[in-house]
Amino acid sequence: MISARLSLVGLICVLLFASCRPMPPDISQNALPIAAADQIDPDKLRDRIDHVLDFTLKHRHLNTEEHAAWQILHGSLAFGRSFPVMHEGELIPVVDYLQQGGKMNGWTIERGNKLVSKDPEKENFGMRAITEPGTRAGQGHYDQWLAILSQCEVPADATFIVGPDTFTMTNFLQQVQLDISRNHAHEFSWTLIGLTKYFPTDHTWTDSTGQQWSIADLAQIELEQGLDGGACGGTHRLIGLSMALNRRKEAGLPIEGPWAAAQQLIDESVVNARQYQNSNGALSVNYFQRPGVSPDLAENLGTSGHTLEFLSISLSDEQLKEEWVRRSVSYLCEVFERTESVSLECGALYHAAHGLALYRQRVYGPREFSPE
Repeated sequence: MISARLSLVGLICVLLFASCRPMPPDISQNALPIAAADQIDPDKLRDRIDHVLDFTLKHRHLNTEEHAAWQILHGSLAFGRSFPVMHEGELIPVVDYLQQGGKMNGWTIERGNKLVSKDPEKENFGMRAITEPGTRAGQGHYDQWLAILSQCEVPADATFIVGPDTFTMTNFLQQVQLDISRNHAHEFSWTLIGLTKYFPTDHTWTDSTGQQWSIADLAQIELEQGLDGGACGGTHRLIGLSMALNRRKEAGLPIEGPWAAAQQLIDESVVNARQYQNSNGALSVNYFQRPGVSPDLAENLGTSGHTLEFLSISLSDEQLKEEWVRRSVSYLCEVFERTESVSLECGALYHAAHGLALYRQRVYGPREFSPE
Protein backbone atom coordinates (compact mmCIF):
# COMPACT_ATOMS: atom_id res chain seq x y z
CA MET A 1 0.00 0.00 0.00
CA ILE A 2 1.09 3.59 -0.55
CA SER A 3 0.06 6.69 1.38
CA ALA A 4 -0.39 10.27 0.23
CA ARG A 5 1.30 13.04 2.20
CA LEU A 6 -1.88 14.97 2.93
CA SER A 7 -4.09 15.53 5.96
CA LEU A 8 -5.88 12.34 6.92
CA VAL A 9 -9.35 12.52 5.41
CA GLY A 10 -11.84 9.68 5.31
CA LEU A 11 -13.36 8.71 2.00
CA ILE A 12 -15.52 5.64 1.51
CA CYS A 13 -15.01 1.99 2.26
CA VAL A 14 -14.81 1.08 -1.40
CA LEU A 15 -11.00 1.17 -1.36
CA LEU A 16 -8.55 -1.56 -0.44
CA PHE A 17 -8.63 -1.39 3.36
CA ALA A 18 -9.34 -3.89 6.12
CA SER A 19 -11.75 -1.29 7.53
CA CYS A 20 -13.17 1.93 6.16
CA ARG A 21 -12.31 5.32 7.58
CA PRO A 22 -14.99 7.67 8.95
CA MET A 23 -16.23 10.22 6.46
CA PRO A 24 -16.47 13.79 7.78
CA PRO A 25 -19.61 15.68 6.72
CA ASP A 26 -17.69 18.30 4.70
CA ILE A 27 -16.53 15.72 2.15
CA SER A 28 -19.63 13.52 2.06
CA GLN A 29 -20.04 14.53 -1.58
CA ASN A 30 -17.19 12.15 -2.36
CA ALA A 31 -19.56 9.26 -1.74
CA LEU A 32 -21.76 10.30 -4.64
CA PRO A 33 -21.48 8.25 -7.83
CA ILE A 34 -19.27 9.72 -10.54
CA ALA A 35 -21.45 11.17 -13.28
CA ALA A 36 -20.53 11.58 -16.92
CA ALA A 37 -19.08 14.96 -17.83
CA ASP A 38 -21.52 16.99 -19.93
CA GLN A 39 -18.81 18.38 -22.16
CA ILE A 40 -15.07 17.81 -21.87
CA ASP A 41 -12.77 20.71 -22.70
CA PRO A 42 -9.52 19.21 -24.12
CA ASP A 43 -7.31 21.88 -22.53
CA LYS A 44 -8.91 21.46 -19.12
CA LEU A 45 -8.56 17.69 -19.45
CA ARG A 46 -4.83 18.09 -20.10
CA ASP A 47 -4.53 20.23 -16.97
CA ARG A 48 -6.39 17.61 -14.90
CA ILE A 49 -4.09 14.88 -16.17
CA ASP A 50 -1.05 16.96 -15.28
CA HIS A 51 -2.39 17.63 -11.78
CA VAL A 52 -3.12 13.94 -11.21
CA LEU A 53 0.31 12.84 -12.39
CA ASP A 54 2.11 15.62 -10.49
CA PHE A 55 0.31 14.70 -7.28
CA THR A 56 0.98 11.00 -7.68
CA LEU A 57 4.68 11.55 -8.32
CA LYS A 58 5.31 14.25 -5.70
CA HIS A 59 3.14 13.11 -2.81
CA ARG A 60 3.04 9.32 -2.97
CA HIS A 61 6.53 8.22 -1.98
CA LEU A 62 7.79 4.66 -1.63
CA ASN A 63 10.80 3.63 0.44
CA THR A 64 13.20 0.68 0.44
CA GLU A 65 12.39 -0.26 4.05
CA GLU A 66 8.62 -0.73 3.76
CA HIS A 67 8.09 -1.36 0.07
CA ALA A 68 9.31 -4.06 -2.29
CA ALA A 69 10.50 -4.15 -5.88
CA TRP A 70 7.05 -5.16 -7.16
CA GLN A 71 5.58 -1.92 -5.82
CA ILE A 72 8.54 0.33 -6.56
CA LEU A 73 9.13 -0.78 -10.14
CA HIS A 74 5.45 -0.27 -10.96
CA GLY A 75 6.10 3.38 -10.16
CA SER A 76 8.97 3.40 -12.65
CA LEU A 77 6.59 1.98 -15.25
CA ALA A 78 4.41 5.08 -14.88
CA PHE A 79 7.12 7.76 -14.59
CA GLY A 80 10.21 6.18 -16.11
CA ARG A 81 13.60 7.28 -14.86
CA SER A 82 12.04 10.23 -13.03
CA PHE A 83 10.44 7.98 -10.42
CA PRO A 84 12.31 8.11 -7.10
CA VAL A 85 12.49 5.83 -4.08
CA MET A 86 13.24 7.00 -0.56
CA HIS A 87 16.42 5.32 0.68
CA GLU A 88 17.95 6.28 4.03
CA GLY A 89 16.16 9.61 3.99
CA GLU A 90 17.11 10.54 0.42
CA LEU A 91 15.01 10.41 -2.74
CA ILE A 92 16.97 8.56 -5.45
CA PRO A 93 15.76 7.75 -9.00
CA VAL A 94 14.88 4.05 -8.87
CA VAL A 95 16.70 2.94 -12.03
CA ASP A 96 19.84 4.84 -10.98
CA TYR A 97 19.61 3.24 -7.54
CA LEU A 98 19.49 -0.26 -9.03
CA GLN A 99 22.27 0.42 -11.50
CA GLN A 100 24.50 1.59 -8.66
CA GLY A 101 24.01 -1.64 -6.71
CA GLY A 102 21.02 -0.67 -4.61
CA LYS A 103 19.10 -3.42 -2.85
CA MET A 104 15.39 -3.88 -2.33
CA ASN A 105 13.19 -6.76 -1.31
CA GLY A 106 12.15 -8.65 -4.46
CA TRP A 107 14.96 -7.36 -6.69
CA THR A 108 16.36 -10.89 -6.88
CA ILE A 109 19.09 -11.22 -9.49
CA GLU A 110 21.49 -14.11 -10.01
CA ARG A 111 24.26 -15.07 -12.40
CA GLY A 112 22.92 -16.84 -15.44
CA ASN A 113 24.71 -18.74 -18.16
CA LYS A 114 28.35 -18.13 -18.94
CA LEU A 115 28.50 -16.04 -22.09
CA VAL A 116 31.08 -15.67 -24.79
CA SER A 117 33.32 -12.77 -23.81
CA LYS A 118 35.26 -10.46 -26.10
CA ASP A 119 37.98 -10.41 -23.45
CA PRO A 120 39.25 -14.01 -22.98
CA GLU A 121 40.65 -13.11 -19.56
CA LYS A 122 37.32 -11.84 -18.27
CA GLU A 123 34.31 -14.04 -17.49
CA ASN A 124 30.96 -12.80 -18.73
CA PHE A 125 27.62 -14.02 -17.38
CA GLY A 126 23.99 -13.47 -18.16
CA MET A 127 21.80 -11.50 -15.76
CA ARG A 128 18.79 -13.54 -14.60
CA ALA A 129 15.84 -12.05 -12.72
CA ILE A 130 14.17 -14.63 -10.48
CA THR A 131 10.40 -14.92 -10.80
CA GLU A 132 8.48 -14.93 -7.50
CA PRO A 133 4.79 -15.10 -8.50
CA GLY A 134 2.19 -14.24 -5.91
CA THR A 135 4.59 -12.59 -3.47
CA ARG A 136 3.78 -8.99 -4.44
CA ALA A 137 7.45 -8.41 -3.64
CA GLY A 138 9.44 -9.97 -6.47
CA GLN A 139 8.94 -10.33 -10.20
CA GLY A 140 5.41 -11.65 -10.64
CA HIS A 141 5.70 -12.72 -14.27
CA TYR A 142 8.57 -13.89 -16.45
CA ASP A 143 10.53 -10.93 -17.82
CA GLN A 144 8.44 -8.33 -15.97
CA TRP A 145 11.56 -6.45 -14.85
CA LEU A 146 12.91 -6.46 -18.39
CA ALA A 147 9.64 -5.02 -19.70
CA ILE A 148 9.61 -2.22 -17.13
CA LEU A 149 13.27 -1.29 -17.58
CA SER A 150 12.87 -1.30 -21.36
CA GLN A 151 9.99 1.18 -21.04
CA CYS A 152 12.28 3.34 -18.88
CA GLU A 153 14.49 3.68 -21.97
CA VAL A 154 17.46 1.91 -20.35
CA PRO A 155 20.13 1.60 -23.08
CA ALA A 156 21.63 -1.77 -23.99
CA ASP A 157 25.05 -0.82 -22.63
CA ALA A 158 23.75 0.33 -19.23
CA THR A 159 25.35 -1.51 -16.29
CA PHE A 160 23.79 -2.95 -13.13
CA ILE A 161 25.89 -3.76 -10.09
CA VAL A 162 24.55 -6.80 -8.22
CA GLY A 163 26.78 -7.89 -5.36
CA PRO A 164 30.20 -8.73 -6.78
CA ASP A 165 28.91 -8.78 -10.38
CA THR A 166 28.44 -6.05 -12.93
CA PHE A 167 25.96 -6.89 -15.68
CA THR A 168 24.90 -4.94 -18.73
CA MET A 169 21.39 -4.61 -20.08
CA THR A 170 22.67 -6.68 -23.00
CA ASN A 171 23.56 -9.46 -20.54
CA PHE A 172 19.97 -9.27 -19.29
CA LEU A 173 18.61 -9.58 -22.83
CA GLN A 174 20.96 -12.47 -23.62
CA GLN A 175 19.82 -14.40 -20.54
CA VAL A 176 16.14 -13.82 -21.25
CA GLN A 177 16.60 -15.35 -24.70
CA LEU A 178 18.52 -18.33 -23.30
CA ASP A 179 15.81 -18.91 -20.68
CA ILE A 180 12.76 -18.83 -22.97
CA SER A 181 12.15 -22.57 -22.48
CA ARG A 182 12.14 -22.08 -18.69
CA ASN A 183 8.90 -20.12 -19.04
CA HIS A 184 6.69 -23.19 -18.64
CA ALA A 185 3.55 -21.05 -18.35
CA HIS A 186 4.21 -19.76 -21.88
CA GLU A 187 3.28 -16.25 -20.75
CA PHE A 188 5.28 -14.00 -23.04
CA SER A 189 3.48 -10.66 -22.70
CA TRP A 190 6.37 -8.99 -20.88
CA THR A 191 8.97 -10.80 -22.99
CA LEU A 192 7.48 -9.28 -26.14
CA ILE A 193 7.59 -5.78 -24.65
CA GLY A 194 11.22 -6.13 -23.61
CA LEU A 195 12.70 -7.92 -26.61
CA THR A 196 10.99 -5.78 -29.25
CA LYS A 197 12.39 -2.66 -27.61
CA TYR A 198 15.91 -3.82 -28.48
CA PHE A 199 15.43 -6.18 -31.43
CA PRO A 200 13.42 -6.02 -34.67
CA THR A 201 10.29 -8.15 -34.83
CA ASP A 202 11.93 -10.53 -37.31
CA HIS A 203 14.62 -11.37 -34.73
CA THR A 204 15.47 -15.06 -34.15
CA TRP A 205 17.70 -16.85 -31.62
CA THR A 206 18.56 -20.18 -30.00
CA ASP A 207 17.83 -20.83 -26.32
CA SER A 208 19.96 -22.80 -23.85
CA THR A 209 18.30 -26.09 -24.86
CA GLY A 210 19.10 -25.59 -28.54
CA GLN A 211 15.53 -24.72 -29.51
CA GLN A 212 15.03 -22.08 -32.18
CA TRP A 213 12.80 -19.11 -31.37
CA SER A 214 11.54 -15.95 -33.02
CA ILE A 215 9.57 -12.90 -31.95
CA ALA A 216 6.77 -14.16 -34.20
CA ASP A 217 6.74 -17.45 -32.22
CA LEU A 218 6.12 -15.54 -29.00
CA ALA A 219 3.32 -13.54 -30.62
CA GLN A 220 1.69 -16.73 -31.91
CA ILE A 221 1.77 -18.35 -28.46
CA GLU A 222 0.23 -15.24 -26.90
CA LEU A 223 -2.56 -15.34 -29.48
CA GLU A 224 -3.23 -19.02 -28.80
CA GLN A 225 -3.59 -18.28 -25.07
CA GLY A 226 -6.29 -15.70 -25.75
CA LEU A 227 -7.59 -13.13 -23.28
CA ASP A 228 -9.52 -15.49 -20.99
CA GLY A 229 -7.42 -16.05 -17.90
CA GLY A 230 -4.86 -13.49 -18.97
CA ALA A 231 -3.46 -11.18 -16.29
CA CYS A 232 -5.72 -8.17 -15.61
CA GLY A 233 -8.40 -9.17 -18.09
CA GLY A 234 -5.87 -9.89 -20.81
CA THR A 235 -4.73 -6.26 -20.97
CA HIS A 236 -1.06 -7.22 -20.49
CA ARG A 237 -1.31 -9.67 -23.37
CA LEU A 238 -2.86 -7.01 -25.57
CA ILE A 239 -0.25 -4.46 -24.53
CA GLY A 240 2.61 -6.83 -25.40
CA LEU A 241 1.10 -7.62 -28.79
CA SER A 242 0.30 -3.97 -29.48
CA MET A 243 3.79 -2.74 -28.66
CA ALA A 244 5.37 -5.43 -30.82
CA LEU A 245 2.94 -4.76 -33.67
CA ASN A 246 3.59 -1.01 -33.48
CA ARG A 247 7.33 -1.59 -33.85
CA ARG A 248 6.75 -3.93 -36.76
CA LYS A 249 4.67 -1.28 -38.53
CA GLU A 250 7.32 1.38 -37.85
CA ALA A 251 9.89 -0.89 -39.52
CA GLY A 252 7.65 -1.31 -42.57
CA LEU A 253 7.51 -5.10 -42.21
CA PRO A 254 4.50 -7.04 -43.55
CA ILE A 255 1.48 -7.54 -41.29
CA GLU A 256 0.67 -11.16 -42.03
CA GLY A 257 0.41 -14.48 -40.20
CA PRO A 258 0.43 -13.94 -36.41
CA TRP A 259 0.77 -10.20 -36.91
CA ALA A 260 -2.47 -10.00 -38.88
CA ALA A 261 -4.17 -12.11 -36.20
CA ALA A 262 -2.77 -9.80 -33.51
CA GLN A 263 -4.20 -6.78 -35.33
CA GLN A 264 -7.60 -8.45 -35.49
CA LEU A 265 -7.59 -9.26 -31.76
CA ILE A 266 -6.55 -5.71 -30.91
CA ASP A 267 -9.25 -4.21 -33.14
CA GLU A 268 -11.93 -6.48 -31.63
CA SER A 269 -10.81 -5.55 -28.11
CA VAL A 270 -11.03 -1.83 -28.89
CA VAL A 271 -14.59 -2.32 -30.18
CA ASN A 272 -15.53 -4.24 -27.03
CA ALA A 273 -13.94 -1.67 -24.72
CA ARG A 274 -16.06 1.03 -26.33
CA GLN A 275 -19.23 -1.06 -26.47
CA TYR A 276 -18.99 -2.05 -22.79
CA GLN A 277 -18.08 1.42 -21.50
CA ASN A 278 -20.35 2.66 -18.73
CA SER A 279 -22.40 5.85 -19.08
CA ASN A 280 -20.15 7.74 -16.64
CA GLY A 281 -17.05 7.03 -18.72
CA ALA A 282 -15.73 4.11 -16.66
CA LEU A 283 -14.52 1.19 -18.73
CA SER A 284 -16.03 -2.20 -17.91
CA VAL A 285 -14.78 -3.98 -14.79
CA ASN A 286 -15.12 -7.13 -16.92
CA TYR A 287 -12.65 -5.66 -19.42
CA PHE A 288 -13.39 -6.95 -22.95
CA GLN A 289 -15.75 -9.82 -22.07
CA ARG A 290 -19.03 -8.10 -21.18
CA PRO A 291 -20.43 -4.96 -19.54
CA GLY A 292 -19.70 -4.49 -15.86
CA VAL A 293 -20.07 -1.81 -13.20
CA SER A 294 -18.76 -1.60 -9.66
CA PRO A 295 -19.21 0.87 -6.77
CA ASP A 296 -15.61 0.13 -5.74
CA LEU A 297 -13.36 3.00 -6.83
CA ALA A 298 -10.26 0.88 -6.26
CA GLU A 299 -11.54 -1.79 -8.63
CA ASN A 300 -12.39 0.85 -11.23
CA LEU A 301 -8.95 2.40 -10.88
CA GLY A 302 -7.41 -0.96 -11.78
CA THR A 303 -9.77 -1.99 -14.57
CA SER A 304 -10.22 1.39 -16.27
CA GLY A 305 -6.53 2.14 -15.75
CA HIS A 306 -5.29 -1.07 -17.37
CA THR A 307 -7.72 -0.71 -20.26
CA LEU A 308 -6.76 2.93 -20.87
CA GLU A 309 -3.11 1.83 -20.85
CA PHE A 310 -3.90 -0.60 -23.68
CA LEU A 311 -5.95 1.98 -25.59
CA SER A 312 -3.25 4.63 -25.29
CA ILE A 313 -0.77 2.25 -26.90
CA SER A 314 -3.07 0.78 -29.56
CA LEU A 315 -5.32 3.56 -30.86
CA SER A 316 -4.40 5.97 -33.63
CA ASP A 317 -3.88 9.66 -32.89
CA GLU A 318 -7.35 10.40 -34.29
CA GLN A 319 -9.04 7.68 -32.25
CA LEU A 320 -7.50 8.92 -29.02
CA LYS A 321 -9.25 12.26 -29.52
CA GLU A 322 -12.69 10.64 -29.79
CA GLU A 323 -15.19 11.61 -27.12
CA TRP A 324 -15.58 8.13 -25.63
CA VAL A 325 -11.85 7.97 -24.92
CA ARG A 326 -11.89 11.47 -23.42
CA ARG A 327 -14.75 10.41 -21.14
CA SER A 328 -12.74 7.43 -19.90
CA VAL A 329 -9.78 9.71 -19.19
CA SER A 330 -12.00 12.24 -17.40
CA TYR A 331 -13.50 9.45 -15.29
CA LEU A 332 -10.08 8.14 -14.33
CA CYS A 333 -8.91 11.63 -13.36
CA GLU A 334 -11.87 11.95 -11.03
CA VAL A 335 -11.07 8.62 -9.38
CA PHE A 336 -7.53 9.87 -8.76
CA GLU A 337 -8.83 13.19 -7.42
CA ARG A 338 -11.25 11.53 -5.00
CA THR A 339 -8.59 9.18 -3.64
CA GLU A 340 -5.76 11.65 -3.03
CA SER A 341 -6.01 11.28 0.74
CA VAL A 342 -6.07 7.49 0.96
CA SER A 343 -3.78 4.52 0.43
CA LEU A 344 -4.02 2.67 -2.87
CA GLU A 345 -2.71 -0.65 -4.16
CA CYS A 346 0.42 0.06 -6.19
CA GLY A 347 -0.32 -2.13 -9.21
CA ALA A 348 -3.67 -0.49 -9.96
CA LEU A 349 -2.39 2.98 -9.07
CA TYR A 350 0.67 3.00 -11.30
CA HIS A 351 -0.85 1.18 -14.27
CA ALA A 352 -3.60 3.81 -14.26
CA ALA A 353 -1.00 6.57 -13.98
CA HIS A 354 0.91 4.98 -16.87
CA GLY A 355 -2.27 4.97 -18.95
CA LEU A 356 -2.79 8.68 -18.27
CA ALA A 357 0.88 9.49 -18.96
CA LEU A 358 0.75 7.63 -22.30
CA TYR A 359 -2.50 9.37 -23.25
CA ARG A 360 -1.06 12.73 -22.28
CA GLN A 361 2.02 12.18 -24.41
CA ARG A 362 0.11 10.91 -27.45
CA VAL A 363 -2.58 13.61 -27.43
CA TYR A 364 -0.86 16.70 -26.03
CA GLY A 365 2.83 15.98 -26.49
CA PRO A 366 5.56 14.90 -24.08
CA ARG A 367 6.05 16.53 -20.73
CA GLU A 368 8.78 15.98 -18.17
CA PHE A 369 7.66 15.17 -14.64
CA SER A 370 9.87 16.00 -11.67
CA PRO A 371 9.42 14.61 -8.14
CA GLU A 372 10.75 17.86 -6.66
